[in-house]
Amino acid sequence: MALVNENYLKLPGSYLFSEIARRVNKFKKDNPDADIIRLGIGDVTRPLPPAVVEAMKKAVEEMGRQETFRGYGPEQGYEFLIEKIIENDFRPRGVELAIDEVFVSDGAKNDTANFQELFGIGNILAVSDPVYPVYVDSNVMAGRTGPVNAKGQFEKIVYLPCTEENGMKPPLPRTRVDMIYLCFPNNPTGMTLSKEELKKWVDYARENRSVILFDAAYEAYIQEEGVPHSIFEVEGAREVAVEFRSFSKTAGFTGTRCAYTIVPREVMVYDSTGKAHSLNSLWLRRQTTKFNGVSYPVQAGAAAVFSEEGKKQVKEMINYYMENARIIREGLEKAGYKVFGGVNAPYIWLKTPGNMGSWDFFDKLMKDANVVGTPGAGFGANGEGYFRLTAFGTRENTERAVERIRTRM
Repeated sequence: MALVNENYLKLPGSYLFSEIARRVNKFKKDNPDADIIRLGIGDVTRPLPPAVVEAMKKAVEEMGRQETFRGYGPEQGYEFLIEKIIENDFRPRGVELAIDEVFVSDGAKNDTANFQELFGIGNILAVSDPVYPVYVDSNVMAGRTGPVNAKGQFEKIVYLPCTEENGMKPPLPRTRVDMIYLCFPNNPTGMTLSKEELKKWVDYARENRSVILFDAAYEAYIQEEGVPHSIFEVEGAREVAVEFRSFSKTAGFTGTRCAYTIVPREVMVYDSTGKAHSLNSLWLRRQTTKFNGVSYPVQAGAAAVFSEEGKKQVKEMINYYMENARIIREGLEKAGYKVFGGVNAPYIWLKTPGNMGSWDFFDKLMKDANVVGTPGAGFGANGEGYFRLTAFGTRENTERAVERIRTRM
């Protein structure tokens, strides 16, 4: 008799965005003439930058010739891409990295979910609340979180509430934790931390020998000066932090799949005897066992992001989405909604009117305005009463959605 991994039975009935898709599909079936505008899932709508497309075409042609064909590539990524990443994303910010500290992958979602495999089951983890569901769900699957309590939270997770009172920024844990998930610019609230605020987290981790798992998938959307783009801009972070980056939202790679994770050699974990082990070496071992690398054409396309034309085209794409964010943010404010984010991130986090439940607001918004967003409750208990809209729609749909919300809700 095959037995189930019972940790999976602790998970919600479906992944958040699968539940959204289910509800939307049912509504469309019941209302076939409804013109649905989707501002829920953070999927991009602009095509790949031309520089990326050309580089991928060239790479595919190389794969079709005997003299330039490539078979298995290095699991951690080709050096031509890693060198571009270091040269363009980190060195200008005063961050020096070695080639073997950068690991190219097929998605930050995968990496943030898989990285927890390197940690013992007894580790105590902390997450902000609301939070990107993958951080929690992947640890549930591993058996690290314990049972669910009456609030729908897992007993062995330390939840760090992001509330209006603290500016939607998580407080430091009051107790010692081992693994800390931070995401900035934040998904779902769109908020950021200053360098001084981030330094407090690094200091906490150093004092407690904790590891910070820092998701910087949206760093390219930071518009304001003085906001750190990488945790490694903070002194001491190399000792305690791992950083996840992605080409998905930066350069439209959601359907192309390419990302990278930074694991400094100094970051350590400890065995039961207290002996230190390098996370860098462990992650390399994990990847070489369970991952065969990102395809050569995709990595060639990712490298083109850093060409002069690629940089220009990516900047235009980001500016397009951030203009959408401004339209949503200002439109909702004029309509009387209290909103957060949308300044340094492509997400707008709004307070539901009249303390309406976030799933109730989801249904009402879909029914009355034919607009789909993401209920805050799907991101955690402290997301109840809030709602997320993304700026990744087309300009036309963004403007139409805001007008519908203003006139129909």
